[in-house]
Amino acid sequence: MEEAFAPATSILEKRTELSILKVVVIGPESTGKSTLSEAIATQLHTVWVPEYARTYLQQLNRPYDATDLLQIAQGQIAEEEKMTALAQQVLVCDTDLHVIKVWSEHKYGMCNGWILEQIAQRTYDLYLLTYIDIPWQDDPMREHPDEAMRLYFYHQYKDIVQQSGVPWVDIRGNETERLSVAMKSIEQLQNHKIMLPHE
Repeated sequence: MEEAFAPATSILEKRTELSILKVVVIGPESTGKSTLSEAIATQLHTVWVPEYARTYLQQLNRPYDATDLLQIAQGQIAEEEKMTALAQQVLVCDTDLHVIKVWSEHKYGMCNGWILEQIAQRTYDLYLLTYIDIPWQDDPMREHPDEAMRLYFYHQYKDIVQQSGVPWVDIRGNETERLSVAMKSIEQLQNHKIMLPHE
């Protein structure tokens, strides 16, 4: 994996020395996002924001519809704000609202305007993009086990991070390898070197 570094400029200049760096773990279903998020938070002695969709859908006593995705987005942001206040230097987010946008557009052909507005307004410091090299784990909450669909969604998220203007890293391998790459990337960010978006 090629990495490029440059002095921190536009992203870190917007933040104070006491601010929280926000790291988003993003990728298709069943690619180890939650496992990696929790492992990073444990290593850094900080907190992480679980994917709110799982909590919401587990409590829902009916099939979800498009209106539920707005509720999930609002809940995700509320959890992120709550955990930001508890974070120690770094906040690890298991997905962000881009996931709900991709989900909504794929299933319903549209995305609620409020979600799009929040995506435009919210800022993050690093994306960790998880690849599909982890075997699919069956789960009632998951919908797309076909490998072609997993690869399709991976490329959807890759397009998002490439176009975000935010540093990002492609995360592959076993759990140990993934955590090692993630921790190295966060350390470099904290040392005021930013990974340039790259192929």
